[in-house]
Amino acid sequence: MSNSNEYVPPKIWTWNKASGGQFANINRPIAGPTHDQELPVGRHPLQLYSLGTPNGVKVTVMLEELLAAGHKGAEYDAWLIRIAKGDQFGSGFVAINPNSKIPALLDRSGPKPIRVFESGAILVYLAEKFGAFLPTEPAARAECLSWLFWQMGSAPYLGGGFGHFYAYAPAKIEYAIDRFAMETKRQLDVLDRRLAESEYLGGSDYTIADMAVWPWYGSLVKIGLYEAAEFLQVKDYKNVLRWADQIGKRPAVKRGRMVNRVNGEPSSQLHERHDASDFETNTQDKLKAAE
Repeated sequence: MSNSNEYVPPKIWTWNKASGGQFANINRPIAGPTHDQELPVGRHPLQLYSLGTPNGVKVTVMLEELLAAGHKGAEYDAWLIRIAKGDQFGSGFVAINPNSKIPALLDRSGPKPIRVFESGAILVYLAEKFGAFLPTEPAARAECLSWLFWQMGSAPYLGGGFGHFYAYAPAKIEYAIDRFAMETKRQLDVLDRRLAESEYLGGSDYTIADMAVWPWYGSLVKIGLYEAAEFLQVKDYKNVLRWADQIGKRPAVKRGRMVNRVNGEPSSQLHERHDASDFETNTQDKLKAAE
């Protein structure tokens, strides 16, 4: 006999009420812009429109690593896209990313601007543009790309799955939390086993695979993503912790994590980045004063 409170899906789903949860105000079943809004353009060839979420951090870390490695052409302007306010549905942003998700990159270095969206695609584009952080030897390249795409396929189970139901959903659903907690721990075990045999995910060298995975799984085990470290017993994944510490200490990673960040300690936030000197000034206070 079925529970009288059990949800029975209708024959045809219709969007007739808010979904609830922290992001209900921006969730909708259709694409396209909701309003006209041009994007600002700075003085550098690379224009990044993003927010300091794990997906956004991937790209700012990559750009800061490129600059640290001496690639002056990687100078960039990072503009803040406030997704809670719906900036990603502005006409200018949708023109760069029709999927209305951060990050989005516009490369204006050539005769015609090139748009790149999806964080993994941006990492590959920048790696190939500058010839850095993506091996060229076939086996090493394949290993790096395999772990990059592992992240692209796995993180939705961590973020939209575990993170949503554990931290953001309007009600705690035991089945959903158990289902995605189990999958998240399985993913951590996959990483832990790999990092037991290899210094970095792609092998002996630091690559875009590490830059893609660290903002999600490094944050989960070291920085308190979803405040779930104890719940998931992340202390059991010793090799992931070693790797997360090692990458988190890199100066470029520390800088990249600050860019477009709007939460945490004010000193850890750099709402917009237009020059390397911005890290040395209290840019976030200037931006707040201008709002």
